[in-house]
Amino acid sequence: MSKPVVALVGRPNVGKSTLFNRLVGERLAIVDDTPGTTRDRILAESDWNGIYFDVIDTGGIDPTHGGDTPLSIGSADFISDIKSQAQVAIEECDAVLFLADGESGPTPPDREVAEILRRSQKKLEDGSFYPPIYLVINKCDNEARRNAASEFYELGLGEPLPISAVHGANVGDLLDKLVADFSITDAEADDSVKISIVGKPNAGKSSLLNKLTGEERAIVSPIAGTTRDAVDTQFEYEGVPLTLIDTAGIRKRGKIDSGVERYSVVRAHKAIERADVALLMIDADSGITAQDLHIAGYILDAWKSTIVLVNKWDSIEKDSYTMNYYTERILQELNFMPYVPLLFISAKTGQRVDKVLPLALKVQEARLTRIPTSKLNSLLRDALDAHPPPLHAGKRLKIYYGTQVRTDPPTFLIYVNNTKLMHFTYRRFLENRIRDAYEFLGTPIRVVLKGKGKKK
Repeated sequence: MSKPVVALVGRPNVGKSTLFNRLVGERLAIVDDTPGTTRDRILAESDWNGIYFDVIDTGGIDPTHGGDTPLSIGSADFISDIKSQAQVAIEECDAVLFLADGESGPTPPDREVAEILRRSQKKLEDGSFYPPIYLVINKCDNEARRNAASEFYELGLGEPLPISAVHGANVGDLLDKLVADFSITDAEADDSVKISIVGKPNAGKSSLLNKLTGEERAIVSPIAGTTRDAVDTQFEYEGVPLTLIDTAGIRKRGKIDSGVERYSVVRAHKAIERADVALLMIDADSGITAQDLHIAGYILDAWKSTIVLVNKWDSIEKDSYTMNYYTERILQELNFMPYVPLLFISAKTGQRVDKVLPLALKVQEARLTRIPTSKLNSLLRDALDAHPPPLHAGKRLKIYYGTQVRTDPPTFLIYVNNTKLMHFTYRRFLENRIRDAYEFLGTPIRVVLKGKGKKK
């Protein structure tokens, strides 16, 4: 089930990045008083009352500024780009938070932004409009500004919702209203194994899709960035329903071109979120790069299973040591994902492509593995006997018992005397002992700790 996506839009310097940071709980967006500071859309996860959703921070829309009128030093060239970012975010999102400035009151740019948003909505069969737009009036830090927020009724976007992103005033009320309107059920059940193909632009993702399906479903071009959308292809493989998701290549933020390509990056992130198994394609000609590691980090953050496909293997001059050299180097760079399997392929010639789907199904099977509680506790006892936890401030960690609370991804709840006594190296040691007995090929596992309750 995919998470709802919320876009923060509005003219520059109304507090979108401040609200974004408050919603996601981290300072991921740059906050500056200079209009136009935020130039790249940022996507991160948030939750409220147990409902998870993604938030997209956008550059501000300012229809009154063109490239010939400087808004701030170095930002005039970005105005049309910023507007494009916000417009494509609106097309993808499930809800829009339109921010205006309660200090300045309604302005001509606000009116034009409101018109842009209204044009973006689609009328549904029941007469409602999609995506819903919430008119959020920021910087309402006192009673006078909260009362003055009623001036924004003139924008024709419904009830103004006064908040203060800096101080958090009324942000909870806004989130209550937002999540209450989410539709968090899928339109229809889909029990297929979902496999996303991700990587840098021009790594061969569309070529692989065409080889796997046996059809020219995706455009193949040497021009990086040809694929704009995440494309679903459904078929059966040895009786198992599969959904292959081809995605646009993910570039470094500073390397992303304006408009549609920025939109495709958000779609690629969503494709990772939807997947069970991600096929991370690496170009053998360039080897593993920093951007490949960033994409691997995105996959790990989403707790998805991973297979690394080293593509264009046919173009590499090889000897008997070449594959071992590549394997060692890639696994060294991916030391935060030591469990991933590698497959050296050529999507162009079809070399080893026939091994991709069997390996993906094997990884998915590992993702759904469940360890009986008795066997898990036997593993934990053996681990404690082999390597007792070290002392910490004169105290020693005690492990009472553990149980696997879910699969997809495999998650283990371990009851201990004090969670603060579990050093990350010992947690990793326990994870490795679990993997020694149950491979969990290509799959991250979660170890969650629960401390002993305090006595009254």
